[in-house]
Amino acid sequence: MTEKIQVAWSSERHASASDGLGKFVGLAWGTTWLLSAPLALAWSRGLPASGYMFALAGLSAFGPTFAAFVVARRQRRLREVFCRFRADPFWVVLALATPLLLHLVARLLEAALGGRVAQWFWLPQTSAQVAAVVLFSVGEEFGWRGFAHPLLVQRHGPVLGPLITGVIWSIWHLAYAVTPEGTLSLSSFAVMMLEITLWAVVVAWLYERGKRGMSVAFAVHVGAHLDNSARIPAEDWRLRLLTIIVLAIAAVFAARALAANGPAKGRAAGP
Repeated sequence: MTEKIQVAWSSERHASASDGLGKFVGLAWGTTWLLSAPLALAWSRGLPASGYMFALAGLSAFGPTFAAFVVARRQRRLREVFCRFRADPFWVVLALATPLLLHLVARLLEAALGGRVAQWFWLPQTSAQVAAVVLFSVGEEFGWRGFAHPLLVQRHGPVLGPLITGVIWSIWHLAYAVTPEGTLSLSSFAVMMLEITLWAVVVAWLYERGKRGMSVAFAVHVGAHLDNSARIPAEDWRLRLLTIIVLAIAAVFAARALAANGPAKGRAAGP
């Protein structure tokens, strides 16, 4: 029995080393944190930010994609990670609309409870917010969904895999915990981690239903930036809570569907 456990543990450790997941996570975190550090330090000290700091912060969004490229290239998996785009247009459109629909449900509930919804959709308003729609979608998704998701699903299953992806994804956001308004509190960051982890399950369901076409992953990420619930004022605490509750319910249904259907069967979507 002891020998079987040792063999199983050794096999798991070998699989972990051979799939490159640890290297990917370290490189994704490290690249993004390093590039975003100058701007974060300037803001934390109340110093003026220069152009090169903003340029580096923009490049930091590509940490996951850079990490996926480096590791996948060594494994000769570039086509598998970067060349799966096609998906049923229905799932692309649904992925784009999902963040807006879930947020709309939360805001309708807030209105039904007698609250005043100051803004129904939080569209990008500044040039930085508009740029983020593209930068973060392309910069992140090749890493989280193209590289990490299939490996974690294979290793941990269709539900736990996305949850772990979500934890890795949320910790990556530590790079952006400092803003011109100040540093996020521990409680605020914990809430953000919860939301991102829940979103990872919802995205996983859409991604699997779209046969792992990267166009679906891009679409849902774009949708989340087109209506960014993180910009809801802190004083609207009930609306923030309702947004999380609606997201949690959607994540539960997504998890049940993932557990019932498993990962996408057959050949992944082609380029």
